[in-house]
Amino acid sequence: MLNEGTATASPAAAPSPPLEPPPVRFWPAMDLTGVDFDPVLSELMAEGPVTRIQLPNGSGWAWLLTRYDDVRMVTNDPRFSRKLVAEHDVTRLAPHFIPVPGAIGFEDPPDHTRLRRAVAAAFTSRGVERLRAHAAETLDEMVTGLLREGPPADLTERLLAPFPLAVVCELMGVPAADRPRLHEWTTLILSSAQGAERSEEAKTQMCAYFAAALRERRGTGGQDGEHVLGLLATAVAEGQVAQEEAVGLALLIQIGGEAVTNNTGNMAYILLSNPQHVARLREEPALRASALDELLRFIPHRSAVGLSRIALEDITIRGHLIRAGEAVYVSYLAANRDPEVFRDPDRLVLDRSPNPHVSFGYGPHYCVGGMLARLESELLLDALLDRFEDLRFAVPPQELRWRPGALIRGPEGLLVTWS
Repeated sequence: MLNEGTATASPAAAPSPPLEPPPVRFWPAMDLTGVDFDPVLSELMAEGPVTRIQLPNGSGWAWLLTRYDDVRMVTNDPRFSRKLVAEHDVTRLAPHFIPVPGAIGFEDPPDHTRLRRAVAAAFTSRGVERLRAHAAETLDEMVTGLLREGPPADLTERLLAPFPLAVVCELMGVPAADRPRLHEWTTLILSSAQGAERSEEAKTQMCAYFAAALRERRGTGGQDGEHVLGLLATAVAEGQVAQEEAVGLALLIQIGGEAVTNNTGNMAYILLSNPQHVARLREEPALRASALDELLRFIPHRSAVGLSRIALEDITIRGHLIRAGEAVYVSYLAANRDPEVFRDPDRLVLDRSPNPHVSFGYGPHYCVGGMLARLESELLLDALLDRFEDLRFAVPPQELRWRPGALIRGPEGLLVTWS
């Protein structure tokens, strides 16, 4: 007989069996126009927090996670590997595989940490702010020349493409004469419209360019230490980074500058389509910092999904068993529209606070150039609001074209006029 007050232990509850895997949904590579949210992604989000997808290229299927908490967990969890993706023909959007062997985007810690450390000095807040004055001067010259010539003009051609290119090339240490070539290669690498062969050829050419540039800088003795190529050359010379790794890192940083062109193109399109937002941001300049965060959260900054991960062990997420070796995608776009985190998520709220968006990623692979991209976007936004009187579309918005086959979504051109 038990003594009074003694309780028996309850039997441990049996673990719930995993849920039935959801059906595999094909996600076509649609050329979407404007800034409407991807309808296929909307359907996938409505079907559940954990779904399965097949993209136009690669083989098989992959898991897709769309809830904010799940996205942040997976991107910060060492049980999901980027490095293993290079060994699997994972279903993907692009017909070609962008990264080169040893690229930082496909490394896991501690190698990933080692590679980021090699260029960290260029991307600290101090390093980025060092560029501000020169970047502002560069943009001022571009805007002044544009205003002198008068309307109409293509904002993409005259400001949104050349300005980020100039800034990232300045950061990299790329001479002005070489920048048009790098822009052309980047456009081809980030597009599926002209086929895998041309994209691979452009990647090969850019890698050869950076390999030669690194060799030229290897004996500079740190004199080029403020530029990414100088930092990488020093890291290679000191044995911290292999030449192949340095080339892959240089390529990813360089093509990352193109994202600013598309992102600010989407932002400009939203503002020109909503003159009430323009009026408010002119009347309340202090609002611009929060407005930029909200624009970053809201814009469809890519097509479909980006880079996958491979599960290193069996993991259960929201009742679904993800087995070791299976591919997993997260959607930052979907996470930025999670109604449990962002109230009224499909509405642009310029003074939204708090705004913990994940537009630059999360975890170890958080965008190394996030602060630089924010600086460029801030300067461009200020220029459009402060330097142009009555800026507006020069053609009906429905006539504007968006980049076909682009991995990073954005307008091909923005023809505008002003008073």
